[in-house]
Amino acid sequence: MAKASEQIIDEILVIDAQAGRAQALEALVARWHKRLWQHAFRLVGDSEAAWDVTQQSWLAIIKGLRKLREPAQFKAWAYQITTRKAVDWIRKDQRRKRAAREAVQRRKCELAADAEVRELLEKLDVKKKVVLSLYYFEQLNVSEISMALKIPKGTVRSRLHQAREALRALWQQCIEE
Repeated sequence: MAKASEQIIDEILVIDAQAGRAQALEALVARWHKRLWQHAFRLVGDSEAAWDVTQQSWLAIIKGLRKLREPAQFKAWAYQITTRKAVDWIRKDQRRKRAAREAVQRRKCELAADAEVRELLEKLDVKKKVVLSLYYFEQLNVSEISMALKIPKGTVRSRLHQAREALRALWQQCIEE
């Protein structure tokens, strides 16, 4: 009996809200907000996210309320919207987490490659090591390296070429081992 009276109250509130009565909408929100938030929380497992999901759900409910043909179906309809919004949030969260994991993995690979390159650089003679370090790690251009080392630009280009070739040979040895 109590369930029937609750449903009747919801139906009346939905009909009144559809007619534009703000108080009916406020009463509907007051009656259902906590339940919809709890449902969202059970799905997403995070209270802040559940608040966001519930907020988005209410926006969709309010926007679509006039189109609800069967006021008696409000409960199922509201849960459907909240479920859909929660599933959307979960998918976005999974994409964010996957992207973060991939970024961490890329960073680890970069650091490993960087360490390998630095190890190979240690095997080069000082002049080659300096010019490669300035060009790639410090990102100086040929003119800036020329000024920093007080050598002609042509010498910088020549050393860069020789250093790259020496590094490539060391890398090839490393791969073949």
